[in-house]
Amino acid sequence: MNEVPTTTVTLVDYGVGNTASVIRAFRRLGADVDFTADLDRVAEARRLVLPGVAAFAPAMNRLLETGLESAVRAAVKRGGRLLGLCLGFQLLFEESEEHGIHRGLGLVPGRVRAFQGGVRTPHVGWNQLLARRSDGFTEGLPDGSYVYFVHSYRPEGTDAADVAAACDHGGEFPAIVQRGNVWGCQFHPEKSSENGRLLLSNFLKHGAT
Repeated sequence: MNEVPTTTVTLVDYGVGNTASVIRAFRRLGADVDFTADLDRVAEARRLVLPGVAAFAPAMNRLLETGLESAVRAAVKRGGRLLGLCLGFQLLFEESEEHGIHRGLGLVPGRVRAFQGGVRTPHVGWNQLLARRSDGFTEGLPDGSYVYFVHSYRPEGTDAADVAAACDHGGEFPAIVQRGNVWGCQFHPEKSSENGRLLLSNFLKHGAT
């Protein structure tokens, strides 16, 4: 009987929080997790995860200073699948207005901005996803599924074609994006019970060059 090859997930180590729970979530799905800041291993990754719980500017500066920004770009250019989680999701966009204007990776069009006045922030807890497409990352996830959010900023100006699911908190915002081999979610799939498990499973399966 042939053994099924283990899928390797390369988790970028750039000094942000919330990595332990992400590692556990992928390992529970049977993946081998390579938590690394090694530039070559990041650049050669077939499935790459950019996690994060931190402020935008220090995190982006860390990617730039270490050379990890270029390594992440190299992996995407080679066809590796990139998944941004929470702060990692926000870093995918062109820029952020968190404590000033800061450039992001620019892999997905859009700007990260604070929720407007009158809306409770941070947006913490379970909220529903509004399905916009049912393939790729969101395959098999029912419309209206609940996931767990913790954030005070969200993207806007995103191309509608890139939005796989939205969420409503003082108005709709992109909660999941999927632009080619660049995927991302504003919430925490590793804290989102079975719905999060399904999403991470979708990330692990299908073709990635």
